[in-house]
Amino acid sequence: MNASVINIRTDTRVKLEAQAIAKKMGLTLSGLINGYLRDVIKIKKVVFLASEEPSKYLVKVLRKSEEDRRLGRVSPAFNNADDAIAWLNNPKAKYAHNFQPEIYKAEK
Repeated sequence: MNASVINIRTDTRVKLEAQAIAKKMGLTLSGLINGYLRDVIKIKKVVFLASEEPSKYLVKVLRKSEEDRRLGRVSPAFNNADDAIAWLNNPKAKYAHNFQPEIYKAEK
């Protein structure tokens, strides 16, 4: 790999916290920054997340999912992944209509 050096100035606390996070992820700070730079190149955007607010897409999908649950369009329960995959691949698969919305509301 042909490597170049980038020198930046940052607050010591920022560097130490970033190093700690990188270490927990099994990366070096250099690896973390390289991954971010590759992501910038791939998506052609610089993304800074200021909060943990869900994206518009996620909100849309969650609303659709809640509507599906309300209308009883839910899969049956499965004990293993093979049964779930078989159900998904079965064109004659039926939704489970024993969903109890009051339980779901209590979970919120």
